[in-house]
Amino acid sequence: MPEKPKPAQKPRKVHPERSRRVGSARFAKATDERAEAYTASIDVDRRLYRYDIAGSIAHARMLAQQGIIPREDGELIVRGLEEIRQEIEAGRFEFRRELEDIHMNIEARLREKIGEAADRLHTARSRNDQVATDLRLYLKDAVGAVVAALRCLQGALLDLAEANRDVVMPGYTHLQRAQPVLFAHHLLAYFEMFDRDVGRFQDCRQRADVLPLGSGALAGVPYPLDRELVARELGFSRISDNSIDAVSDRDFAVEFQAAAAMTMMHLSRLAEELVLWSTAEFAFVQLDEAFAGGSSIMPQKRNPDVAELARARTGRVYGNLLSLLTLLKGLPLSYAADLGECQAGLYDSADTLLATLEVMAAMLPATRVNAERTQAAAGESYTLATDVADYLVRRGLPFRQAHGVVGQLVRYADERGKALSALTLAEYRRFSPLFQEDVLKVLDVRSAIEARDVPGGTSSRQVAVALKRARQRLEGTS
Repeated sequence: MPEKPKPAQKPRKVHPERSRRVGSARFAKATDERAEAYTASIDVDRRLYRYDIAGSIAHARMLAQQGIIPREDGELIVRGLEEIRQEIEAGRFEFRRELEDIHMNIEARLREKIGEAADRLHTARSRNDQVATDLRLYLKDAVGAVVAALRCLQGALLDLAEANRDVVMPGYTHLQRAQPVLFAHHLLAYFEMFDRDVGRFQDCRQRADVLPLGSGALAGVPYPLDRELVARELGFSRISDNSIDAVSDRDFAVEFQAAAAMTMMHLSRLAEELVLWSTAEFAFVQLDEAFAGGSSIMPQKRNPDVAELARARTGRVYGNLLSLLTLLKGLPLSYAADLGECQAGLYDSADTLLATLEVMAAMLPATRVNAERTQAAAGESYTLATDVADYLVRRGLPFRQAHGVVGQLVRYADERGKALSALTLAEYRRFSPLFQEDVLKVLDVRSAIEARDVPGGTSSRQVAVALKRARQRLEGTS
């Protein structure tokens, strides 16, 4: 039987002194402690303290310069905010949930320190343009950290590629051995992926580099502000053009999340290959013990835990992106409390991405490549079949016909359990009279690699050029 409905709980009594919410003079009742706990964001947005203080200092200086507040009050405010920053960084600051967010926690402490002058700080601004400014400042720094971490990972990839520049491995399509390539060429594919990621983050930073402060709650403010002065002090290249858009825009956060999701996807692909390559079935690489996990019951195990977790945490970043897109899709202009929910996922994505980039960059240099195994695998599974087809093309046969001839040849060899190199010339000529004695010279892995001497190809000359160019690109950004 269904349970009987429980009687509604009586509202909990809250002492009026507990309610310090913004606009509390408007209300006769104190905030219910459950509502207070539910709506407080201080546990999430406290990490914005540096940006909030920097924005407030710039704002106070501008207000004083413009004669909107007394100059002595502006100086008091700036000194008080600098002291608060020191308190927070020294761990002496008490964050209070009843004050809702980082903005009001700082403002309340400022009033305790300097008195009534603190009440002038919020002149000509709203928490709406304040938090938008804080988030953009945070994101610009986050982009800088991510780009630096991406460059570090690219450097680790280049080091590993250069240390193994002559190692041959099978290239894959459909996870089936396809054609032999240089191991360095394979790693350079990831260098290119991460280079595109750098570009996406840099693009994101450009669009985040806009000052919203001065937009007020949504309509602008009736004071003679010098917004360009604030922008210069905070390092913004320009100011927002529309006050409604400025307070409601979170496109920059979506863009960061999308770039983070793409980068995590690339990291996950690299992680997946490391997982595969480190198995006994592949045995292409051995991961260092410092980046491996063990088993609780199987003492022989060396599990690729770091790579597996990088692969798994990609889904977490995807989820943060989808959450933010879903949050924004139904919001009318301009500001709503919903926008506060964009922060937790943004911080989680940034933290997850940075941690993953850093651990992968540390793991790669400690990875040992089994060159003998990769070389052997590169010559197995008929990986030189395309080279045999190209041999026929050079003797005048159209490629599509050559493809058909070699397909029959491979089937013949496979049915007899032979490698192409084990077939006799007579067996080759059963499929085409164009085959001559020199066809056997084609069946060499190194020759197949060197034959692909075109820009972007896998020949040793082209890979050496690509490695040098990649190194120059990397050093040119440092």
